[in-house]
Amino acid sequence: MAFDFTSIIPRQGHDALAVEALGLGSYPKPPKEGFDPIPMWVADMSFPTVPAIPQALAQRATHPLYGYFLPTEAYYQAIITWQQRRNGVTGLEAQHIGYENGVLGGLITALNVFCSRGEEVLIHSPTYIGFTNSLLGAGYRIALSPLVLDGDNIWRMDFADMEEKFRHRKIRTMIFCSPHNPTGRVWEPGELEELAALCRRYDVSVICDEIWSDLLMPGRTHIPLQQVNEDMRQRTVALYAPSKTFNLAGLVGSYHIAYNPRLRLRLEKEGSVSHYNNMNVLSMHALIAGYSAEGEAWLEELRQVICGNVDLACASLAQHAPQVQLSRPQGTYMLFLDCTDWCAQKGKSLDELLQAGWDVGVAWQDGRPFHGPCHIRMNLALPRSRAEEAFRRLEQYVW
Repeated sequence: MAFDFTSIIPRQGHDALAVEALGLGSYPKPPKEGFDPIPMWVADMSFPTVPAIPQALAQRATHPLYGYFLPTEAYYQAIITWQQRRNGVTGLEAQHIGYENGVLGGLITALNVFCSRGEEVLIHSPTYIGFTNSLLGAGYRIALSPLVLDGDNIWRMDFADMEEKFRHRKIRTMIFCSPHNPTGRVWEPGELEELAALCRRYDVSVICDEIWSDLLMPGRTHIPLQQVNEDMRQRTVALYAPSKTFNLAGLVGSYHIAYNPRLRLRLEKEGSVSHYNNMNVLSMHALIAGYSAEGEAWLEELRQVICGNVDLACASLAQHAPQVQLSRPQGTYMLFLDCTDWCAQKGKSLDELLQAGWDVGVAWQDGRPFHGPCHIRMNLALPRSRAEEAFRRLEQYVW
């Protein structure tokens, strides 16, 4: 490979939540003596980012003035080119793109445009904990529509359940995650078309989190929801960021895409009220560097590494913990393990299982805040040697 996905880079003492937060609050507990922590919980990566990004940051940092600025044409063009090349997006212009400090901040801005506090908002379950916390914190109510596993062990939307909630509970706004976190589902064209028809029938506005759209397993294709048809294009705010793709969460910087001109004006006004939503000049240069030919080449190698780790995880679980149910992820770098049968057969609680992993340094994550009643979320974006060591410890000490 042309890029480094094998080096084990120390994270302790370098501002990394993944290791610095172990033992704090509800975060994973630090390991027992004799085991080093292997961070497999919070959704960032243990890989160095594409070299073009630190090079761009260093070059800009050498200029000693960091005052007010405006996003450059290169910033918008990088997004337009990336979306066209990666997702086949056509007709995207600079005017359709709006900066957001983070996807969750953009989500709340869009919610404040679409509906009033106290209204119900539909989201699929299981769901990202950030959606739950942000909605409740901003005064909205959550209507969960459970995803269901079909006969091929693939997560599917329950369109009948969604329609019942749209029809009888008068829900007019939904949050859609594509690809889906935490299940790793990459939605198919027919599913997106059925969703679009349902939203049009009940006049439902959609906030679509597409932050994981670059991280797909081989053979999978991401279809932006706004590209399904013109009606969906007009009723959807899509949220993206380079942070998941290139491991840039600490730099902060996301963006929305909105084609509807009236909606764009309202988003701009709502986002400006708090005066918090201003771009960091370094995050602008990081996005431009990431959304480059070098960034794309790095991403293709990253996807191979993650796919290899998924293969490793699935094989280990099938051999050593067949009672743990897993729908193989089609995107993201997360596993969502259903431990119901394992806990029942072993006479263990989920808390005991989580602790057993933490004791030997496998810092995996409680899935209950993601609406997984007996689930664990597990991050596979780490060097192969670390993934192998994590599953060796699970095989030897936990299962």
